Amino acid sequence: MVYPERFSDLPAYAFPRLRALLDSHAPGGDAIHMTIGEPKHAFPVWVTDVIAENAAGFNNYPQNDGTDTLRAAFCDWLARRYGVTARPDVHVMPLNGTREGLYNATMALCPGEKNGEKACVLLPNPFYQVYMLAAISVGAEPVLIPATEDTGHLPDYANVDPAILRRCVAVYICSPANPQGAVADRAYWESLIRLAEEHDFVILADECYSEIYRGTPPLGVLEVTKDMGADPERVVAFHSLSKRSNLPGLRSGFVTGGPEAVRRIKQLRTYAGTPLPAPLQAAAAAVWADEAHVIENRALYAEKYEMADRILGNVWGYAAPEAGFFLWLPIEDGEAAALKLWQETGVRVLPGAYLARDVDGRNPGKSFIRVALVAPKSETERGLEAIRDCLYVR
Repeated sequence: MVYPERFSDLPAYAFPRLRALLDSHAPGGDAIHMTIGEPKHAFPVWVTDVIAENAAGFNNYPQNDGTDTLRAAFCDWLARRYGVTARPDVHVMPLNGTREGLYNATMALCPGEKNGEKACVLLPNPFYQVYMLAAISVGAEPVLIPATEDTGHLPDYANVDPAILRRCVAVYICSPANPQGAVADRAYWESLIRLAEEHDFVILADECYSEIYRGTPPLGVLEVTKDMGADPERVVAFHSLSKRSNLPGLRSGFVTGGPEAVRRIKQLRTYAGTPLPAPLQAAAAAVWADEAHVIENRALYAEKYEMADRILGNVWGYAAPEAGFFLWLPIEDGEAAALKLWQETGVRVLPGAYLARDVDGRNPGKSFIRVALVAPKSETERGLEAIRDCLYVR
């Protein structure tokens, strides 16, 4: 069997690398898992009731484009959250988790060539690794742009070489950012939208952490696009219940964008997608319609932000995240720190290098660890204190 060479250079996924690093070593205490971004707060208790009430739907194939009720719930939420008007039949489509959409959008929208040259897709570095696979799958070159302290932890796409922008068919941007928690402001979005119009590419905006924040709600790309009067086909945005509502297992996300972009993504999904079962679509519609549980969830994370500030605030280089539920902590060597922490305390964190890739001999994640604030409050506190005492107290 001959396999496509374009997949031969894929980086190893972060969590198998972490298991290879840690699992042959005994933990130095009771294990505390602060690696994966899997929320552990309670989801709304009534979700299971909605699923049970609609259980007969398991007897039927689910609707690929989503039920009318679910698509209407997406549009109502967009109107409440961003002041954006969207039509259920034109501007939105459900996803079986946003990973599906973040991959398939590139497959549906991006050619492998542009202006007679090999196309490229721009990614932040560090990055969610599905972005890279999506670019490679369409035969485009993934070009990694550093998202470091110098750039406000967001990629500086405006200063990319014009020769690269000439080949660019799409850029990925995550705001609030995973792993750094940085938020794109209006000036950033406006600059990126103008750049997309000038160089004819699409913005793939991963906004899955938009509902976990401290202070001001993060600005969304759709509202800036509307305010600018920009071409709606320039922007495709992705949202999810995984973080917002502590329901990663429900696999309810959605994609929204211009009519032609959504039409193309729907067309691909007819062949390659996996629609959400009808009872889960009913539950998702109810959850998207409710904000009370989201406010409660955000309050729990606010307590953890304050806890992190108190425990780690005096650590050199510590920066409180604007949003999301990760800490991006500076350390001399993230891999060595993760191993030391596991062996001495049983706390499990992710080396930042596993979320990034070397470019010109430099990995922008090498000197960081990512810490997920998803566990119950008492466990999170013990984990943060262990991190401080093991890695930073001299």
